[in-house]
Amino acid sequence: MSQYFNLFQLPAQFDLDEQKLEQTYRDLAARFHPDKFAAASTFEQKQAVMMSATINEAYQTLKNPIDRASYLLKAQNIEADAPEHTAFSPEFLMQQMEWRETLMDAQMAQDQAAIAALDEEILNEQQSLFAALNSAFAKEDYDNAAQLVRHCRFLNKLRSEIAAAL
Repeated sequence: MSQYFNLFQLPAQFDLDEQKLEQTYRDLAARFHPDKFAAASTFEQKQAVMMSATINEAYQTLKNPIDRASYLLKAQNIEADAPEHTAFSPEFLMQQMEWRETLMDAQMAQDQAAIAALDEEILNEQQSLFAALNSAFAKEDYDNAAQLVRHCRFLNKLRSEIAAAL
């Protein structure tokens, strides 16, 4: 299940060398670009297209910390995004409600500064969750990591709503 990490010659871990990911992506994308196989056989052209698609999918997965965490959890047979995992702590749910209320109030008042401040607050919370994810993976605490992935997804959705409001 760590084939994406292998493809990019990276250790299968949450914390990764983003510069190496970027450089390897550029190298692989150039090497397997379908245009380079225009004069090749139909089979080789199809292989290049499939390889290019795999490289792009792997890159997008590894580049996004939440998707990377989910991918690592799948290697442990844990589906962090499975629909049956919808229970959240009351504290987390209350915080979500407060943030949504703040966003709604700021939108009603057309207060861009308040919306931007909320975005910054949630970004800081995301950074804390990423640090907690790194720690959970280091400790092989996969159940906690799965819960953190779900929290991160909530925050991502909220930040998307904020971006739409800005």
